[in-house]
Amino acid sequence: MSADQSDNRNPLFRGLKALEGTFAAFDTSKIPQRPGELFLEWMALALQENVTEPHAVTLSTVDSEGRPDARVLVLKDVHGETFYFASGMESRKGQQLQHNSHAALTFYWPSLGRQIRLRGTVSDTGAEEGAEDLRRRPDEARAIAMTGRQSAPLDNERQLEQALAEYREQLVRDPEAVSPYWRLYAMQIFEAEFWQAHSGRKHTRLQYRLDEDGQWESGLLWP
Repeated sequence: MSADQSDNRNPLFRGLKALEGTFAAFDTSKIPQRPGELFLEWMALALQENVTEPHAVTLSTVDSEGRPDARVLVLKDVHGETFYFASGMESRKGQQLQHNSHAALTFYWPSLGRQIRLRGTVSDTGAEEGAEDLRRRPDEARAIAMTGRQSAPLDNERQLEQALAEYREQLVRDPEAVSPYWRLYAMQIFEAEFWQAHSGRKHTRLQYRLDEDGQWESGLLWP
């Protein structure tokens, strides 16, 4: 966009700033051999620095026509290079993962100027693991999950409240009740990128890739 065209931008976007402030340097000479270890180090720092909801992550999937889809959810756990999140099988993302198990996770912590991008393959850990995850959720969240209609069209608010009332009563009668369609998903990553912002745009990007022999390789990328 040329200078004389710049005023044609939507006024909402005029004057918006990005990457303001001073960010910590990312010393890539002292990194773990595996990306899961570095992720936990960065997560620990995010918690220490009181980043708001650092476990909030964008999950990207692909539908049956090859069109990308994305939404924000909560990371539940990390073991090695396996990252866990939960959802209903009947949801849009659940159906997309059944069709195509490849997915991506993206974390962004603006106050630290840090982004983490993960690519991998997702698997369903099974009904028992899903039930255990659902029982750990607050009762209201469990009732909503048990409706089994995530992403489906909603006629009106009354329809939702009637369904929730039914499942609230069920949980009172049977505190161990769960939805058979709730799942805990595990994403085994094969690529990870750790991005540290620089206010002058000389960002640091470190990439891990899993080679054909199952070994992790790491290296820097251009900003």
